[in-house]
Amino acid sequence: MTQSSGRWWVLVTAGLAQLVVVLDSTVVTIALPSAQQDLAMTDASRSWVITAYALPFGGLLLLGGGLVARLRRRRAFVTGLAGFAIASMVAGSAPTAALLFAGRAGQGVSAALLAPAGLAVISTVFVEPRQRSLAFGVFGALTGAGAAVGLLLGGLLTEALGWRSCLWINVPIVAIAVAGAWLVVPRSAGRAVRLDLLGTATSAIGMSAAVFGLTEVATRGWTDPLVQGSLVLGVIGLVTFGVAQLRVGAPLLPPHVVLDRTRGGAFLAIGLPQLAMFGFFLVLTYWFQEILGYRPLQAGLAFLPLAVAIAIGSTVIAGGLGPRVPTRVLIPAGLLVMAAGTGLLIGLDPTDPALYLTRFLPAEALIGLGLGCALTAAVNTCTHGLRPDDTAAAAAAVNAVQQLGGSVGTALLNTVAAMVTMRGLQRSPDFASSDRLVPATVAGFDAALVTAATILAATAVTVGLVIPRRPPADHHSAAAHDEN
Repeated sequence: MTQSSGRWWVLVTAGLAQLVVVLDSTVVTIALPSAQQDLAMTDASRSWVITAYALPFGGLLLLGGGLVARLRRRRAFVTGLAGFAIASMVAGSAPTAALLFAGRAGQGVSAALLAPAGLAVISTVFVEPRQRSLAFGVFGALTGAGAAVGLLLGGLLTEALGWRSCLWINVPIVAIAVAGAWLVVPRSAGRAVRLDLLGTATSAIGMSAAVFGLTEVATRGWTDPLVQGSLVLGVIGLVTFGVAQLRVGAPLLPPHVVLDRTRGGAFLAIGLPQLAMFGFFLVLTYWFQEILGYRPLQAGLAFLPLAVAIAIGSTVIAGGLGPRVPTRVLIPAGLLVMAAGTGLLIGLDPTDPALYLTRFLPAEALIGLGLGCALTAAVNTCTHGLRPDDTAAAAAAVNAVQQLGGSVGTALLNTVAAMVTMRGLQRSPDFASSDRLVPATVAGFDAALVTAATILAATAVTVGLVIPRRPPADHHSAAAHDEN
């Protein structure tokens, strides 16, 4: 095997790992009603199938990045894969809801180590600009399209084999990735430094509390004491973490990783669009299943054009233009295309028989192309020009801002939609009239989508201003000296 072909097998291996991490954020969503009925879960407890995965994943990401540097990338990568497979088997075989939640939590813990390890492996193996751009295009396609593919796969597996297969499917994928890791992923030296205990504690508390509080907003509301207390604790934890990173000798997240203007703008381009993506998935899921009456598999297939568009945007557009087009142009352009696609979903008419072809399909195409282009360029920028020891920390931060951005978006846009929907229902003489429910709900979604499109456009402008016209010379050569 040549050195060049070996690099691409590394990408395949790391891509499989990223796929299971992203898939498990959505693959169980469509299977959730079946799991709830089978395990006799209450409506109040079923959300923990999602939350039990999101909390440890978001809360431990920065710690995972620190462990990658200490354990060596390949060892951390394989450890994360093994833990994910075991947790998937536990969750898929769970006879009770409690054991299902425990298995999902185990998946989240393993993903917090696996996600930064996989991204760090790619970032340090691919250093030549053209190959690096293409590699991150493929990785971005898996990251962006994984959520949509998860919905499709979840519907297919649930209807064909039952909800447990949505969790068991991880095991053969992980087995292939583990074999690939031992065969093609190069060894690297660990870093014998003292673990930043204060950073570990404050990041875990801050991220977990913030993600929990924002997740619970949808069911408890903003005025709930538990929600408010969690959000306050999250802010205190994250602020304390940020201050501590400026003072400790070996920080969990070195300040120069995020304070550099080019990387800082790229981090904004990763986190803020996640706020908008919730509005998009919320609208499509509601319309496909509730208004258009699609079955789970049909709903999953309806998301397929989005996955294809993300893959094209990541590989063909970002992968091809990345080495030639400045980041401060490529990222804002992708975000503006996403905003245009989001705008197409505003003001839909439920009686239009051609609604999918005339509005949903072009919206999915625009959002997918824009997301794939912007996300790929941003992730590449966030991990580029860093010393090998800092790459894992940057990779963890990439996943952390995605997780936090998605949680904020879920809470924010759900609140906007619910408030406008309630206002529309209250205007009706018959408050509970079914004739008013659909128009009021659509009006709520329109308000959420306007908010989402505004966030995307504002992010595009901000990123264009933050990233300097001529970024400072990078240090990608440092990665080439990594110990392979």
